[in-house]
Amino acid sequence: MTGTTQGHLTLLDDQQVEFPSTALALDDPNGLLAIGGALTPEWLLAAYRRGIFPWFSSDQPVLWWSPSPRCVVFPDRFRIRRSLGKTLRRGEFRVTFDRAFAAVIEACRGPRRDETGTWITTAMRDAYIEMHHRGHAHSVEVWRGETLVGGLYGLALGRVFFGESMFHRATDASKVAFVHLVRQLELWGCPLIDCQVENPHLASLGAVTIPREDFEQLLETGIAQSDFPQPWNLTWTYD
Repeated sequence: MTGTTQGHLTLLDDQQVEFPSTALALDDPNGLLAIGGALTPEWLLAAYRRGIFPWFSSDQPVLWWSPSPRCVVFPDRFRIRRSLGKTLRRGEFRVTFDRAFAAVIEACRGPRRDETGTWITTAMRDAYIEMHHRGHAHSVEVWRGETLVGGLYGLALGRVFFGESMFHRATDASKVAFVHLVRQLELWGCPLIDCQVENPHLASLGAVTIPREDFEQLLETGIAQSDFPQPWNLTWTYD
């Protein structure tokens, strides 16, 4: 392994795209694995193929994580709650894929309730927009008329989707985006959606946690499959 290790935290060699074993990730903070590297497509693809993702503040260097347990959604087990089903049947939203990626990630960067700042730094935004241009990152947009009121974005490798962030400006709009994503991915044979770290919102959408070892086995199988169809230029509505 190129780089040096301080305790269990590896300092990466910026000139060589390589990560340590995820078994070396810290327990506290949960999953912190390495520091350094870069947010280039080469680094990001190498990371996600191993189930590693970047997460850091604007005043920090690049930090790489592999937490355990891992929060995931299995599309074939996903069920829409009755209240959300009513929202979908009202037909007030139009849902598109990959029509406004930059607008979605910018909205996800916006301030959240009871939070200051954002983990989606300018460097992170630019990196994922570049990944979108290369066909690796995708967005789901929820519209009310011509106004963007919700959405999400993430990365796709093989048949695995890695969710990054979502936002809403109308009640249930981010949930509507997620439902459409899950249903489409299920049609495409996606076995796994990575949600990284559990929170109440994800749990309400059917996310569960599994050990890192189980996640990595599922990940290896999923990304070895053929990529999702391109382009993701879909539009869904409910009557």
